[in-house]
Amino acid sequence: MSICDLKAYEIVQSRDLSDLNSKGTLLRHKKSGARVLLMENDDENKVFAIGFRTPPSDSTGVPHIMEHSVLCGSREFPVKDPFVELVKGSLNTFLNAMTYPDKTVYPVASCNDKDFRNLMHVYMDAVFYPNIYEQDKTFRQEGWSYKLDAPDEELKLSGVVYNEMKGAFSSPEGVLDRVILNSLFPDTSYANESGGDPEVIPELTYEQFLDFHRKYYHPSNSYIYLYGDMDMEEKLNWLDEKYLSDFDEIAVDSEIKYQKPFSQMQEIVQEYSIASDESEEDNTYLSYNKVIGTSLDEKLYLAFQILDYALLSAPGAPLKKALLDAGIGKDIMGSYDNGVYQPIFSVISKNANMEQKEAFVEVIENTLRNIAEGGIDKKALQAGLNYYEFRFREADFGSYPRGLMYGLQLFDSWLYDEEKPFIHMEAIPTFEFLKSQIETGYFEQLIRDYLLENPHGAIVIIRPEKGRTARMDRELAEKLQAYKESLSEEEIEKLVQDTKDLEAYQEEESAPEDLAKIPVLGREDISPEIAPVYNEEMEIDGVKTIYHNVETNGIGYVTLMFDLSAIKEEDLPYVGILQSVLGIIDTENYEYGELFNEINIHTGGIGTSLELYADAQKVKEKEFKATFEMKGKSLYPKMDVLFSMMREILTCSKLDDEKRLKEILAMLKSRLSMSFLSSGHTTAALRALSYTSPLAKFKDDTDGIGFYEIVKEIEENFDDHKEELICRLKAISKQIFCADNMMVSYTSAKEGLAYMENAFAAVSKQLNDADAVQTEAKENRCIIHCKKRNEGFKTSSKVQYVARVGNFIDGGEEYTGALQILKVILSYDYLWQNVRVKGGAYGCMSNFNRIGEGYLISYRDPNLEKTMEIYEGVVDYLENFNVDDRDMNKFIIGTISNIDRPMNPAAKGSRSMNLYMSRVTEEMIRREREQILSADQKDIRALAKILKAVLDADQICVIGSEEKIEEQKEMFMEIRTLS
Repeated sequence: MSICDLKAYEIVQSRDLSDLNSKGTLLRHKKSGARVLLMENDDENKVFAIGFRTPPSDSTGVPHIMEHSVLCGSREFPVKDPFVELVKGSLNTFLNAMTYPDKTVYPVASCNDKDFRNLMHVYMDAVFYPNIYEQDKTFRQEGWSYKLDAPDEELKLSGVVYNEMKGAFSSPEGVLDRVILNSLFPDTSYANESGGDPEVIPELTYEQFLDFHRKYYHPSNSYIYLYGDMDMEEKLNWLDEKYLSDFDEIAVDSEIKYQKPFSQMQEIVQEYSIASDESEEDNTYLSYNKVIGTSLDEKLYLAFQILDYALLSAPGAPLKKALLDAGIGKDIMGSYDNGVYQPIFSVISKNANMEQKEAFVEVIENTLRNIAEGGIDKKALQAGLNYYEFRFREADFGSYPRGLMYGLQLFDSWLYDEEKPFIHMEAIPTFEFLKSQIETGYFEQLIRDYLLENPHGAIVIIRPEKGRTARMDRELAEKLQAYKESLSEEEIEKLVQDTKDLEAYQEEESAPEDLAKIPVLGREDISPEIAPVYNEEMEIDGVKTIYHNVETNGIGYVTLMFDLSAIKEEDLPYVGILQSVLGIIDTENYEYGELFNEINIHTGGIGTSLELYADAQKVKEKEFKATFEMKGKSLYPKMDVLFSMMREILTCSKLDDEKRLKEILAMLKSRLSMSFLSSGHTTAALRALSYTSPLAKFKDDTDGIGFYEIVKEIEENFDDHKEELICRLKAISKQIFCADNMMVSYTSAKEGLAYMENAFAAVSKQLNDADAVQTEAKENRCIIHCKKRNEGFKTSSKVQYVARVGNFIDGGEEYTGALQILKVILSYDYLWQNVRVKGGAYGCMSNFNRIGEGYLISYRDPNLEKTMEIYEGVVDYLENFNVDDRDMNKFIIGTISNIDRPMNPAAKGSRSMNLYMSRVTEEMIRREREQILSADQKDIRALAKILKAVLDADQICVIGSEEKIEEQKEMFMEIRTLS
């Protein structure tokens, strides 16, 4: 039987998606009206997703709360958290749910057929038959609720989404993004915050929450997607018989409304919070935003990605350069958001001032006018087109399944016109069209039509307000106190009882018979084999090369690795600065903008990074290797250009360009400070580890808080430091970039090796020569000094990132593969239940590695002291760890799922190189896998002493709100503001 013979569906259209090696079919389920799209190909990493159009009518966050809540138990799987049970016991390659401004999507992926079927089953049951109607406790846990522990205690608000969005609204970039979207579409659902505004979330009632599900979570409003190598007929029959045939088609008013264009530009000013001792000067965000047609215009959709590159995003792009030259802001960012019905082009100036608004607009419009009249740099257009086409053909989405990313892109048109799901999948003809328009004035006309002469736009300004977070917290506390005082004794008692009932519900374990309904794989479904390692040692032109023979579809992936072991400790931050500077500063033969374009015209890109490889065979000595790495990729015939451009960057960069160095430092400072709010959990863990770990101290000094503090000092007092900065950058560059300090990693198929050898020989001899100073430096290995600090970093955030770390090998324990299982157990059982479910934090994680580093961290956490107490309880939890064989089996399968991720060609090469550099043998990997697969409960209980060693190290770091850190100041040895 073929798809054509299925009686329950009608085929709406078919497409040969040859550029993606896929066959596309759009179907409609006759009875329910469900839309179904298939992408058939030979990819074993199968993807299923079901999405719904969910336009919010207010900012209570009901789409977001619903996304969390439907995954908390359903008709066939009535456990409290089937999502977590799946994470524990599935071989998934992706498992999540996402709320967007106009849709909610539930995607899963797996390479295992049985597992894939299980994941589909749980997700379909969750969205159509959730247990949210049976009681309100899921709504109160995931959304919001009053929390009152006793009649005389303070009344508070709690809830996972509530706390998540408090964290999201603490980020000025997050606030800016929201205000831009809301302000450009005042007459549509985009005017509301689908994730939820913390000030509005408590207005949502349980009945409104249920009404939202009744209205939007129906097959008639659904978009179902299947991708990969599977029996599509069998899946379609199952969907029909098990779920879709239960429903009759209904009319669901979920259309994403079109915003009628403005007759004139709007202007919106909003405040964001900074810490009480931060400066308001140079802390305003200015943004210029225009609406660009609709995402149903496939040419415009891609053309503005190219224009974003050519005008704004590429280093040296004219808008960025003009604003920096005018001194308007220190970090110029931009975006083209085409994931909404009416895409938005934005120019953002960070670290600016309110009074610069008119100049900001004038510089942008004058620059655009000059470009429209004089013509765009054709090389910039060619570079942008090649950059995006290379990415489209390569389809390297890192750890994300390819089918997932295609599915999400389908929604960019399918959601707004169900007859046009494939237009962005058929991109090659659009690229060809755009290439043919480079010399025609087409792009210049787009600038006139959509940027200069388009009144549908907004100037959005986000300005700082000192102590805003504290003021809002105080106002909320007063509001809650007033509300409490308005209640009768009986009503107060009811709040106390409701709080206790919710806590009792959270403590209550799901019935064993309900847990047994969650499908679980057996250990027999797991291969005992490890992933292959592709390492072949050779020498090319006298340089040690590790070759990874992998099929790469004609692309060669090169990494030049320079040893940093002779760099002095005090020079480490300067290595971090050098890594940030190279590639975006002028060279002897190119201005930096021209250099970037030249690279992207001919190759897939060049980037730099600092990498650390802990020696797995010398963990007690804490030995590690640090490298400065330059990575590049190109088609085989372009290898000569790739290496030529690498040499240009390494040996010809003008490191004495004071103006450009200052610009880069300002941008670097800005991006680092942004990361502290978005990735505060990993920043805090790294900082805490750096108190005793030379490796972590190296990373903190080159990419963490230690690095940030040096960058901030140099940038703010540039004239005092510039001579020393230039001197150090030049000295480090000369010291490390020489052939006898280099090793090469190269990934390609066999036929790509000759191209690389020929191209490399022309470059390696042009690197710096080693001299006596370098030889002497090599003999003096870097010694890193660590110091315990136990710091609290105050920010304007409303939430905390709480890290507790330690080295268990220092504490006399040894690494075992069972620690990988512990990571799953803690992250999805002990920490999940206590830090997230009961504590209200958005996330919690743990990790333990071969060199003895262990950490427990929380993410967007309303608590601090309470979370530290939970960490203290982990030893007792492990000493009394007791689960049945089925649960133990689940934890093991979840662990293997984290290890056995499908890898693209580049990932296979980099994993192999990582193992080589860390001296991890195949035997060590095999032994770890055996320890995981054979583990039982007593092996987990034995890990209690490892966690005790981690906790006994007593290393903590917290990034969080001023108020919380000051409240708990006795916990810290040092308290500082992170600004």
